Amino acid sequence: MHTHIEHASPADIPDLCVLLSLLFAQEAEFTPNTQAQTKGLTQIIHNPALGTILVARNADGMVGMVSLLFSVSTALGGKVAWLEDMVVAPQARGSGIGSQLLTQAIALARSQGCKRITLLTDGNNAAAQHFYAQHGFSRSEMLPMRLSLDD
Repeated sequence: MHTHIEHASPADIPDLCVLLSLLFAQEAEFTPNTQAQTKGLTQIIHNPALGTILVARNADGMVGMVSLLFSVSTALGGKVAWLEDMVVAPQARGSGIGSQLLTQAIALARSQGCKRITLLTDGNNAAAQHFYAQHGFSRSEMLPMRLSLDD
């Protein structure tokens, strides 16, 4: 089945929320929240300086997505990317769509002049860690820490 990767548009937000709900349901620290997801997706799609979202489509419709957010690293002296969300619909997993999305995201980050891509994955998600390692990602010695500013 042919898969096409393209930039997300505002019309894609409902389908993106479905995919994000799948992702957040399996992550330890997040829960699905369509209102918050819609707000975040809208900000990214309408402001390319913040980042971009790539979607994978085939005959079944939207079957995957990856989002990149942009920042500047003082350590590297240039633009970097944060791979914020990546998910492939369960029925499309194992078909190479994830690899296609990630390859396109890496190419996009390079074309934007990014010097690094950083991502987080659950510590117990060995399958995701293996997937990213196959694409050149390596474990960092940095420890993520968070402070929630929501009441």
